[in-house]
Amino acid sequence: MKAQELAALEADLNRRETDIRRREEAVSGAVVRTDKRNWPPCFPIIHHDIAKEIPIHAQKLQYLAFLTWLGIVLCLVFNVVAITVCWIKGGGVKIFFLAIIYAFIGCPLSYVLWYKPLYNAMRTDSALRFGWFFMFYLLHIAFCIFAAIAPPVIFRGKSLTGILAAIDVFSDSAFVGIFYLVGFGLFCLESLLSFWVLQKIYSFIRGNK
Repeated sequence: MKAQELAALEADLNRRETDIRRREEAVSGAVVRTDKRNWPPCFPIIHHDIAKEIPIHAQKLQYLAFLTWLGIVLCLVFNVVAITVCWIKGGGVKIFFLAIIYAFIGCPLSYVLWYKPLYNAMRTDSALRFGWFFMFYLLHIAFCIFAAIAPPVIFRGKSLTGILAAIDVFSDSAFVGIFYLVGFGLFCLESLLSFWVLQKIYSFIRGNK
């Protein structure tokens, strides 16, 4: 009888030990998500870790979307540079302040309104966040196309480095016109790349259904 009790006690201890080990492995294997700022490394202002937080099959698309976000930042920053050159050459201070506003508002808003929702959607597979991304990413593409054209709506369109503004400033200064043409090329490239990424993400979502 004692032998049977000892055997039952040993089996119970082994079961408990196995259960504790399983729980410890589950805890150690769990991914603790934090929003610690880690990018850019030189001066962290946002949390960004595609390699650890985005599923492997979605990482390539997330990197492409991140590239388009960096692209719009580049476009807006270069837009400030080009408009500054135009201002120095006598283009007026109002277009300079508008370019500053575009950059200071556009860069963080693009991150908050469409890049971060896509990042979270890829991480959690949230249909609502994907829908939010699509809505604002379409607005992003529309803005890039508008900037590439730069119609004479505000101060004859010179606050954006589009093709119509480039043609306009060329009559006053070829040097300034070259800056505007470079800006025009950047906005065109950003529009095409963003549209391509939009198609890729749409196909990705359709394929996951």
